[in-house]
Amino acid sequence: MKKILSIVLVVLLSACASKTTKPGGEGGNQAGNGAMSGENASGGATGNPLTDPNNILSKRSVYFDFDTYLVKDKYKSMVLSHARYLRDNSNASIRLSGSADERGSREYNLALGQRRADSVKRVMTLAGTQESQIEAVSLGEEKPRALGHNEAAWAENRRADIRYQGE
Repeated sequence: MKKILSIVLVVLLSACASKTTKPGGEGGNQAGNGAMSGENASGGATGNPLTDPNNILSKRSVYFDFDTYLVKDKYKSMVLSHARYLRDNSNASIRLSGSADERGSREYNLALGQRRADSVKRVMTLAGTQESQIEAVSLGEEKPRALGHNEAAWAENRRADIRYQGE
């Protein structure tokens, strides 16, 4: 099962990579064309693409369904954009912090948080990022973003966050 999932993931990543690298936007993601060069949608320079709110690289959280660690399709373009940025900037490095909601034992949530961080790391390394640029850690349920005890809070806490070195 893992082998089949790995093959499917590689095929999906290959398809995504070829669509976003075509110049001129033919079949590609128009918003992503300037993502690595620091341009916003209007073509103007914005400085640091990591902090430009109009750039996909400013998005830093991958959310997961309950009790899973599969990166959803809706987050893959964001994860692949960060992977390309890391690949193109060999001096950059990140920490992936995997988190879980409060349900489950402390040990289980630590393990689930690690699997979530590792899952995002795997997508990035399959896209060409060097493993040495990525540190994957688990926070378990220890640092919740939302403090409620309901589905909305739990959904906010089931995530992996991307933090660049120096931030």
